[in-house]
Amino acid sequence: MPLSGTTLAVSAYAELTNALDLGTGRAAQALSRQVSLGSGTAAGQADRVWSDRRTLAASATEDLDLAGVLLDAFGAAVTFARIKGLVVAAASGNANNVVIGAASSNPWATLLGATGTVILRPGAFLAVAAGAADATGYTVTASTGDLLKVANSGAGTSVTYDIHIIGTSA
Repeated sequence: MPLSGTTLAVSAYAELTNALDLGTGRAAQALSRQVSLGSGTAAGQADRVWSDRRTLAASATEDLDLAGVLLDAFGAAVTFARIKGLVVAAASGNANNVVIGAASSNPWATLLGATGTVILRPGAFLAVAAGAADATGYTVTASTGDLLKVANSGAGTSVTYDIHIIGTSA
């Protein structure tokens, strides 16, 4: 089944102002990046997507198996060989942080290394995309490098997060 209309985008804008004698000085600062992916498994393409809203109990962790355990919107198993885009967003109502990365066994290490983590404070998000000319993306190795760990940083309350993964089957 083809994947279509795939776009990953991030944009940041700020304007620095300073009061001057006869006016206000302004310096706009902007950075935007976008990649559109066609259907397939080559550079600039993707053919798999998985997304979900998930909740972890207090102090809980889970390992998301990127190679064959996750089910897509139609109930079919999703096996990623390469990740072309990842977005993880912690709910703003969380009291604890959502921690991404550092699975204890078989970690998906091509993004953060085997022990690296990203801490998402309440309301924070992480967005990563491979460029359109990048055929490799972030590789997934079934059985030995395919677990993305997600953890609740503390006790007392659960955390909720949204996750969206776009990639290829080969």
